[in-house]
Amino acid sequence: MKNSFKILFASGALLLSLNSCKKDALNLKPTNDATADVVYASPAGYKNSLVKLYATYSLTSPSGSDNSDVGGLNSGFADFLRLFWTSQELTTDEAICAWGDTGIPELDYSTPSVDNQFLRGLYSRSILQITFVNEFLRESTPEKLAGRNITGADAAAITKYRSEARFLRAYQYWVLMDAFGNPPFVTENDAIGKVAPQQIQRAALFNYVESELKAIETDLPEPRANEYGRADKGAAWALLARMYLNAQVYIGAPKYTEAITYSSKVINGGYALKGNYMDLFRTDNDSRTTNLETILSINYDGVNSTNYGGTTFLINAGINGDMNPASYGVPNGGWGGNRTRANLPALFPDANGTLDKRGAFFGTKNSIDDIGVFTDGLRVTKFKNVSSTGITPPSLNGTFSSLDFPIFRLAEQYLIYGEAVMRGGTGGTTALALTYVNALRTRAYGNTSGNVSTLTTDFFLDERGRELYWEGHRRTDLVRYGKYTDGSYLWQFKGGVKAGAALPAYRNLYPLPTADLIANPNLKQNTGY
Repeated sequence: MKNSFKILFASGALLLSLNSCKKDALNLKPTNDATADVVYASPAGYKNSLVKLYATYSLTSPSGSDNSDVGGLNSGFADFLRLFWTSQELTTDEAICAWGDTGIPELDYSTPSVDNQFLRGLYSRSILQITFVNEFLRESTPEKLAGRNITGADAAAITKYRSEARFLRAYQYWVLMDAFGNPPFVTENDAIGKVAPQQIQRAALFNYVESELKAIETDLPEPRANEYGRADKGAAWALLARMYLNAQVYIGAPKYTEAITYSSKVINGGYALKGNYMDLFRTDNDSRTTNLETILSINYDGVNSTNYGGTTFLINAGINGDMNPASYGVPNGGWGGNRTRANLPALFPDANGTLDKRGAFFGTKNSIDDIGVFTDGLRVTKFKNVSSTGITPPSLNGTFSSLDFPIFRLAEQYLIYGEAVMRGGTGGTTALALTYVNALRTRAYGNTSGNVSTLTTDFFLDERGRELYWEGHRRTDLVRYGKYTDGSYLWQFKGGVKAGAALPAYRNLYPLPTADLIANPNLKQNTGY
């Protein structure tokens, strides 16, 4: 790939294979064949270790040695994005899966069990990544650097790495806070050993993540000043804005004014909308000169750093052999699993992208009569392992993707700003919110024919569906709007009923895994499970 840091991701596979953690991962130091004094002996060792922290987002252990840390899943299922996407999309109105693998049908029904292997995998994967960060921070203190004779510019650079590591940990604690509410909590300041981690409550975790992001803000590079694929101030602001928009859910108190403040920081940070919406989901989206919209991405390489998750999963699981996989950049792919429920294409004026060009659907049958039939429901063709000019990059076995996935992009911040204004936040204006919304709609329609003149709070849930579908936002959005469990908004097979049914309110949170509850007496299960 073109970017040097992206190239280094391939080395993350080796680094990951050197680290596997026990089931009580949060309170143990990763076991290494190479000792810390060897791994961190030089500035280059610290840079390689930083690469590993990022690489854990896009790689699984090639040897499968970390399987015990991802809920017992095989490495094909253990990729972070695949697990996160599954938790955010399959249980909602945006996606459903035809496969009968253990745990998937109950996700399709929005009724996951306490031991759902995919949720257990996400929980464990987030904890694994937090554990890696904690270890990096323990080994990069001023005292450790001095003891290894790392001084001057090298020490200053490693200090900056620490801020990026803290961001990555904050992001994973946000994932746990959003999905599970009250997870175990450990930082680099906790003693290493067989000490059961304490449980942190959701509101306290919100305060911690908020304080971490604000503490590192000044040390992170300016927006777009870091290497591609690495966190900067824009990423920290974007996560804060997302958290503040959901604060009513997380802490029981609104933070819409703060959401306006931090989304505005991003909006004014030098980013710009990409001219063609679909080009955001093509393999040359890693260009810093032609893509000013992506704030932070998870990076993939279809030859050097492959696994069956990430965008390889998003593309292959959403097509089948009858759809000409070569046109999606995976000539030997097509797994025939994920597609939409009827609610998603219904948000668009047409399902073929003629008017609102964000709609990328394939097929003729919107309704789902049989979950196991892949052609029941429209297929999503938003993601392709092809460049904006139609070039397919090299792909191992003709299956793996080099498409990078945006964790944060500017369009989300426009929508956060607008929704926060409509919910009563101060410091913004309806006029500016309308400007941002219509910038997205002008891009989508290619002209002003789709522009709107008025805004409501409910409008933003639908517009987020149109702009951000299948990007891992939907469950969080439906919970914020009170529609994830409520009977006033249904989708096919919600609650295990074909016509859809209400869910008990406790399902707004996922359960903590039974194995962790047994291993750690400090943990209490979420209400209802």
